[in-house]
Amino acid sequence: MIKVSTKGRYGTRLMLNLARHYSSGNKAVILRNIAEEEQISIRYLEQIIISLKIYKLVKSIRGAGGGYTLARQPSDITICQILEALEGSCGLVDCVEDSTFCDRLPTCGAYEIWKEASHILKDYFQGVTLQYVLDICEKKLKTKPKTRR
Repeated sequence: MIKVSTKGRYGTRLMLNLARHYSSGNKAVILRNIAEEEQISIRYLEQIIISLKIYKLVKSIRGAGGGYTLARQPSDITICQILEALEGSCGLVDCVEDSTFCDRLPTCGAYEIWKEASHILKDYFQGVTLQYVLDICEKKLKTKPKTRR
């Protein structure tokens, strides 16, 4: 099974949380609130936010009412950008992104499979924006069955 790491999954949740606040007009959010809302360690979020800032996906706002916010509109940030900031790549194997990674590349038949699959996956993640995921979340909330008392 090919997996996105905890860093990638939690980073995506962090970004979705910021996108929800951004869309509702409350642009800056303190990390402690995100940690509570998402039930993720604040220490882990502090590590994740550094990479997101370096890749200019989030920005920090100082002072009263400060915190973190998206650097761009949710419709302008893709899942691929988030994964590249946190995972290093949207590729399935290292040799697809770095041809010097393996000496067997010129004769490796599997390389072509990994390359094509990585391109398909990357294209998909490049087409999925935070806004698209927010829209899915909103639909799910509207159709969520009501619990009985």
